[in-house]
Amino acid sequence: MAQAASLAQLQAEASCPICLDYLRDPVTTDCGHNFCHSCLLQRWEGLQGDFPCPVCLQHCPDRSLRRNTQLCHMVDVVKQLPNTEGEGKQQEEKPLCEKHHQVLSLFCEEDLELLCPQCQVSCDHQDHHLVPMEQAAACHRKRLKGSIEHLTKQFKEANKALEMQVSKSFELVRKVENQRRDLHSEVEYIKHFLGIEHDEICVRLLKEEKRVQDKIIGTNHKISGHESRLKILLRKITDKCAQPDVDLLMGIEKIHSTFENLESPAGFSYELNKEIFTLPPQYFGLHKMISTFQEYLTLDAETAHGSLILSQDGKTATFQSLEPNHVHNPKAFTSHPAVLGSEGFDAGRHFWQVEGRGLGELSLGVCKESFPRNVPIPPTPDNGCWKIQVWATTPDTGVSGNSCHIGVFLDYELGEVSFYNLYDRSNLYTFSAIFTGKLMPYFSVRPFSTSFKLRIVEDEV
Repeated sequence: MAQAASLAQLQAEASCPICLDYLRDPVTTDCGHNFCHSCLLQRWEGLQGDFPCPVCLQHCPDRSLRRNTQLCHMVDVVKQLPNTEGEGKQQEEKPLCEKHHQVLSLFCEEDLELLCPQCQVSCDHQDHHLVPMEQAAACHRKRLKGSIEHLTKQFKEANKALEMQVSKSFELVRKVENQRRDLHSEVEYIKHFLGIEHDEICVRLLKEEKRVQDKIIGTNHKISGHESRLKILLRKITDKCAQPDVDLLMGIEKIHSTFENLESPAGFSYELNKEIFTLPPQYFGLHKMISTFQEYLTLDAETAHGSLILSQDGKTATFQSLEPNHVHNPKAFTSHPAVLGSEGFDAGRHFWQVEGRGLGELSLGVCKESFPRNVPIPPTPDNGCWKIQVWATTPDTGVSGNSCHIGVFLDYELGEVSFYNLYDRSNLYTFSAIFTGKLMPYFSVRPFSTSFKLRIVEDEV
């Protein structure tokens, strides 16, 4: 019996914890656990950065793992070992009743015990339902086999739940990092009075991250332990089903009780609260204005001057020298490098953001829909165009915040167009007028600008 148990343990050690089959092309993680190379890569599919061990969740630095050659040879040896468990037990003598020393041939369905014929007439089992051992074994074997499918489903669900918890852990880190980056950017714009509060918020975020991370890790351990118990129970039941009738029925009550009382741990979910700075009053007014009246504009390609190249999504215009013999669109600007928004406004309040990068001057505002596009007249309020000019003096390096970031707020009924520097939340200028007809968002670049790019910004600042 001891030899058979040792052989079974050796065969279990040579099995992959993921597929439960003998290890194929085994690899060993830094934490010391062994897996099939293909099983581990499949489990890590789609992950980036750290890769958790499927058993203990310890993070592995990368996907490159060394093949365990010695373990590979051991698995080959284990596969060749004979499974003597069944043969040895067939040669054993039939077990006898400890009380009456007769062969155990009956099974009590109420007490789940093996009995001899003399036990049948005893007072302990006189009114109980007794069946022949072979019949009872067949019945309980069928019952155990029926539980395998359910347990397998539970095992897969536990495995999936564990993967979701690991995914939530990475998602938590990503969300915290995104919030920390956004908060840091705002501090840079107004850091003369927000430096201290920035540190306090980062501490709160770290504490919140640690609190949620600890709960997720605790839940992961519970699910991982449940997964291990399911795997052990599956292995026990599978082995039990392969045993002779007598051995199958011995201890059957404990297995049934373990399976019936098995409960799956609940997963942990969370919602990360968004941290917001305590900013000056003008910041909150502008922040509310953006969140309430934000418009998601696109540039109208038909109105674009030939020197402005628009992106496919209509959000970006890049200035370049006009090529000779360029064919002009009848609706396009020809007098100066300008472009209009695709939609105009004849009522209500509207806010949009524009970012300019490069070397040159950007003009932006609103103009009447009837504003001349092929007549060289200056864009002024008298001519139906309300705009300001801003300079972008830093080369286009692709780094956010190195140029100009302007907000435009149109209050049609009030007759105002206001412009804001979104880096420091300051008001640049406000036009007052009586508007009639449709007003179009207006953008233009001075002809002497070089390497200039304007972009419609959609995210809040």
